[in-house]
Amino acid sequence: MEHHAAVRLVTDPIGIDTACELTILMPCLNEARTIAGCVEEAIAYLRRAGICGEVLVADNCSEDGSGAIATRAGARVIDVQERGYGAALRAGIKAARGRFIIMGDADESYDFGDLDPFLAGLRDGADLVIGNRFKGGIAPGAMPVLHRYIGNPVLSFLSRLFFGVPVSDVHCGLRAFRKRAILDLDLLTSGMEYASEMVVKASLRKLKIVEVPTRLARDGRNRPPHLRTFGDGWRHLRFMLLYSPNWLFIYPGLILLLAGCLLMARLHFGALHLLGLTLDINTMLYSASAAALGLQVFLFGLVSKICAGGEQWADSKTARLLSRFSLELGALVGLGVFLLGFVYAAYTFYLWGRTGFSQLDPVKVLRDTIPAGAFMTMGVEIVATSFLYGLLKGA
Repeated sequence: MEHHAAVRLVTDPIGIDTACELTILMPCLNEARTIAGCVEEAIAYLRRAGICGEVLVADNCSEDGSGAIATRAGARVIDVQERGYGAALRAGIKAARGRFIIMGDADESYDFGDLDPFLAGLRDGADLVIGNRFKGGIAPGAMPVLHRYIGNPVLSFLSRLFFGVPVSDVHCGLRAFRKRAILDLDLLTSGMEYASEMVVKASLRKLKIVEVPTRLARDGRNRPPHLRTFGDGWRHLRFMLLYSPNWLFIYPGLILLLAGCLLMARLHFGALHLLGLTLDINTMLYSASAAALGLQVFLFGLVSKICAGGEQWADSKTARLLSRFSLELGALVGLGVFLLGFVYAAYTFYLWGRTGFSQLDPVKVLRDTIPAGAFMTMGVEIVATSFLYGLLKGA
């Protein structure tokens, strides 16, 4: 439900008012202490800069009258019944009338009177402009120590590593974007991980992302923030891993596969003495298991790319390889690997037969049977995955 409605002019199909350049959007949950000041500051900025715009508050089931306070301060307010930071922003973006949107928390931690760098970035052609609090300045006590020196830097680094995101403060809550570009991303998450989803999907879709310095002040609330350090941190990390099959499955799988195969091959010729340790037949068995497991994880990563669809392929070097792959080719490769192991096993059985099936040295026998079993197992894995690939691709 909308508490305050301004006169609307001509709009396009996604609700952009052709006369409205900018919507300043604030998600709100029990911000009675600070919401009025944020709204008034944002309205003053619009007037001072001569911008045709609006201030929109997405009230997420506040129980302290925040929505009514924001309306009296001059904002347009919408009620968002689905709980969560991301849910409030999704509804707010959909309801925004401006072709540009600047979003920020309604807790007085961000300066809504200094939005020129964000708007300039959009006017210069950027699709997403993100603030950098580390470059703009962080007031004492404004950011918890764990967030400032561990959580944010680590998650920002992983965003750059996994997706090539060109920012150093990926979780800054003050950011600007083109409404049409963000709606096209089809953002789905409802919690704090929404911030990561926006940046990750924008990067995968090759949108133009720029970063500008911004200041972070201590929030003006008299209660703890909604952000949960470990719970929300894990939600951000989980989202990034799910959207990065390469780092979650493919790279670890390949490392495990190669390491297992190399160690198994070396131990086939005898024990390995390393750093005072003796690696022998027991280690060979574990290395064979590691190789089979690594192959399974690697293949699972490839399948996850197929299931995920186009977004996951955008930065993947495996896309061209898989475009040439077919069920028949995979089945032939898997059958070849299986036959290699089967022939190896048959040869060891032949050698046993030459002794009249007498008692053999277990260590010597296992040096041959372990690789044979590993190859047969991996061959079956490849064949099964190839048929699953064909099923998913409709082949």
